[in-house]
Amino acid sequence: MRSELFSAENLEKESAQPGLRLQNSKLLKAELNGDFMARQGSMVAYQGNVQFEALGSGGIGKFIKQKLTGEGVPLMRVRGHGDVFLADRAADVHLIDLEQGDTLSINGSNVLAFDSTLQYDIKMVGGAGMMSNAGLFNCVFSGYGRIAVTTKGTPVVLSVDQPTYVDPQAAICWSANLQTGYHRAEQMGLGTLLGRTTGERYTMSFAGQGFVVVQPSEEPPGGLIAGTGSGQQSGQGGGLLGNLLGN
Repeated sequence: MRSELFSAENLEKESAQPGLRLQNSKLLKAELNGDFMARQGSMVAYQGNVQFEALGSGGIGKFIKQKLTGEGVPLMRVRGHGDVFLADRAADVHLIDLEQGDTLSINGSNVLAFDSTLQYDIKMVGGAGMMSNAGLFNCVFSGYGRIAVTTKGTPVVLSVDQPTYVDPQAAICWSANLQTGYHRAEQMGLGTLLGRTTGERYTMSFAGQGFVVVQPSEEPPGGLIAGTGSGQQSGQGGGLLGNLLGN
């Protein structure tokens, strides 16, 4: 049987070392000898003796935060021995290696998988206030290990060495040490009063030293309001939410 389908670039890539690696730009391969964490429903194929365990958001504290904030990662633990392939609607997959002392703030919807040695929590984006319901909360990862994130299209990595502004729906991840806020990009004027809009009302602002990864696509708004669908719920959970986010 002959076909370009069976060319070398499409054959399974083998490695002697276990862990997360790219099979291709849209497919993650985990050579499994132990366990790792992955987004629920992201498995597209596997070989060997592999078990999948649903974990919700990764613990009762994170589960409550996810319900209150609309942010987080619906997780499953993958354990055993074999090869596991993961993807998310043909999005591009990128690998990031965190070393001890590194912290990375990531949009939860862009997390595909990560080593179980990493820790993550749901944190409020500093300076966001209640201006926007996009990107108000993010997942902050720390520790030592590898994480796979997805983007819609080829991203750009911006070095934050001057005031930087990004559409909150296009921001994938950024250095957690950066100072963040929200900036009104659209100028008030007669057109605004007449109901005209540029579609660029608010942007996220970044300051300090670090980087921001931006994808060439805008995700639907997330965060507190869109995640819960009820401003009333956010008000009722305000005290509990503050306590949780402080932990």
